[in-house]
Amino acid sequence: MSPFSIRRLVVVAMVALGGCQTVSSTYDRWFGSSRPAQKPAELVTIQPTATPRILWQGNAGAAGNGVFFPAVLGNIVYAAGASGQITGFDAASGGQVARMEAGQRISGGVGGGGSMVLAGTGGGEVLAFDRSGKPLWKAQLSGEVLAPPVAHDGVVVVRAGDGRIFGLDAGSGKRKWIYQRSTPALSVRSHAGVVVERGAVFAGFAGGRLAAIALATGNVGWEGVVALPRGATELERVADVTSLPVLDERQVCAVALQGRVACFDAARGTSIWSRDLSSFAGMDIDARYLYVTDDKNAVIALDKTSGASIWKQDKLAGRGISAPLAFGRYVVVGDYQGYVHFLSREDGSFAARIATDGSAIGVPPVELGSNALVVQTRNGGVFAITVQ
Repeated sequence: MSPFSIRRLVVVAMVALGGCQTVSSTYDRWFGSSRPAQKPAELVTIQPTATPRILWQGNAGAAGNGVFFPAVLGNIVYAAGASGQITGFDAASGGQVARMEAGQRISGGVGGGGSMVLAGTGGGEVLAFDRSGKPLWKAQLSGEVLAPPVAHDGVVVVRAGDGRIFGLDAGSGKRKWIYQRSTPALSVRSHAGVVVERGAVFAGFAGGRLAAIALATGNVGWEGVVALPRGATELERVADVTSLPVLDERQVCAVALQGRVACFDAARGTSIWSRDLSSFAGMDIDARYLYVTDDKNAVIALDKTSGASIWKQDKLAGRGISAPLAFGRYVVVGDYQGYVHFLSREDGSFAARIATDGSAIGVPPVELGSNALVVQTRNGGVFAITVQ
């Protein structure tokens, strides 16, 4: 493992969780100070081929030490701040249309589905509201909630910080099922949640595993190996899937820190291809390519059918960039200074960039209809951006 990787994973505090230990989150370390650990690359001068502009902006409250994901539910963008407020913004105008108070600190941003808005707390509670902000129920889990809960087909799926995944009844919050698997002696404390598609819950785990779990019952459909731990020390053997898997019509892909990127048949779990590549931030997929932000802050495009390299953009080294969003002709990432970068889908060249509020964008941009996207900054800024 490189010295840079060791610096990024150095144990600031070892926290006991269910008999194992977790390395302090790279997100927390990367965005918890004013500058990343690695000297950031200076922004290069570009010749823009596109023109981004801010459609609207609002504020949801600062993230504190958390990592907060905005959610687009219907025609409303919901965003949360650490102190416990959840704000709903009209997706077209940015006007505030909903306000919810959790009454306690929120730890993982906002999620939901259908008519529900969901949030989690550091104390392991899941909080459910209707779209207007009326509290519906609370549920207690076994550990802190670091990722947004997801509601689908009458089930709320939530991942706890100890690695367990819970299926809760969407009407009452009562537990329907729980999925857990063994955890390595040392793992990365991450904010990766789950993806719910086609009646299944797809989730990556410490130790380099990817699982497909039945949404209705919690039964395991299949498990695949993304990466195998290797190295002489426990730190070198960390090979965790710390980001969301991505799916297309045929396959599901995941990437592991200090490991590989691998794609599997989504229905059967059989391996399609894999190659060495390390990422903490994550990836996205479109009709042709798989895009990955690697652990050196390069954005890499791979042929999604074979894993062959298409292009690599490495001029953002050390800038703490987010996972990418595949967005039409562009691949979009945010960085630690609040810049949003638009890369050409075809060759990775810089097409445009736009500034927000100067604070880190630690989570991937979220698509907002066909011609806009939304980002949330560490200072709580919520920005809807379009590009022409």
